[in-house]
Amino acid sequence: MKKIFILIIFSVLTISAFSQRNLTALQYSIGFGTGEMHDYISPASFRGFTFDYRNLVQPNIGIGVDIGWNVFYDEMPDDVYEYQNITYSGKQWRYSNHFPMLAAVDYYVQKNEKFTPYAGLGIGTMYTLQNTDMSIYTFEKDAWHFALRPEIGVLIKAAPGVGLTIASKYYYGFKAGDLPAQGYFTLNFGFVFVP
Repeated sequence: MKKIFILIIFSVLTISAFSQRNLTALQYSIGFGTGEMHDYISPASFRGFTFDYRNLVQPNIGIGVDIGWNVFYDEMPDDVYEYQNITYSGKQWRYSNHFPMLAAVDYYVQKNEKFTPYAGLGIGTMYTLQNTDMSIYTFEKDAWHFALRPEIGVLIKAAPGVGLTIASKYYYGFKAGDLPAQGYFTLNFGFVFVP
């Protein structure tokens, strides 16, 4: 999984180095679980990042990819966990890793201005790996979800070719395998390389 992830990022960076009509963003991501994801792990995640690449096919339309990783964690002092019709009770450490890989399209409201608001939509897949650790036991579930992601944000040009980005995204992975639907909202802050 890590090799594929690194290969995708390297490929996109190589393509972006030869293109003058693209936006490339590296962002720190803070995540907040919603729905059944929030029921499993309620604290916010401060361990996340995203990589966004958009090729400007029109002056105000960008098409590209959105790749990310968010890790949610919670420690439960004493709780019950059911796995394969057996009930376990005790202290738990819960982890939920999410790897969205989406094709994306963005619409930029005022291209070539200092502040450029935008809205976007992503569609693709999200790999989820959940671990529940109890004493010497580890219970693991994973699935590939069909995923959607709406986004709103703003690009702030700080200097020629470089800027900042602030964005809000909502990732939603539909029910897959043993995992229910996985949804989480993120706040992203990062650097963007602009034409």
